[in-house]
Amino acid sequence: MPHTEILQLLVSPVHRLAGRPGDGLPELPPGERVTRAEVRAGLGIVGDRYFNRPAHRNASITLMAAERLPGRYPADLLRTRRNVLLRGVDIDACVGATVFLDCGFGPVELEVRSAARPCAWMDTTLGPGAQRALRGGGGVRCRPLTDGVLAVGPAVFGILEPGDTARSG
Repeated sequence: MPHTEILQLLVSPVHRLAGRPGDGLPELPPGERVTRAEVRAGLGIVGDRYFNRPAHRNASITLMAAERLPGRYPADLLRTRRNVLLRGVDIDACVGATVFLDCGFGPVELEVRSAARPCAWMDTTLGPGAQRALRGGGGVRCRPLTDGVLAVGPAVFGILEPGDTARSG
């Protein structure tokens, strides 16, 4: 199994990218990047802006692959506003699949529902041309299927077949 790592986690209690990108970069508090996040099935990440929001229940957790960020753009969740930054997984290729991440606390199962398309804010937060560069690689929106914990560091990643459940081991 390929080496997978969670590089960063973001738990943001408020939506930071509001208004127009041309208005400039809003404050992005570094305290929103955490080393551990608690996931609740069907609800999202505890403390995050999309937790238990009816409009976001099927897309309450966002994952992004660090490899998809072009070299000139910083790999920083404060700027991309995704929840989980992974290395070693082409997560954008997993739309429609059920996957799991196990950081040593047991597997967290996620239904990968759709692409998280990059918006015009990417050109402001990451740099000119970022929105275009991230088309097809802006990450994915997931629905959590199990409770669990995600943590920065090494992780086991897998794709579940229909009817399977992740087993730690």
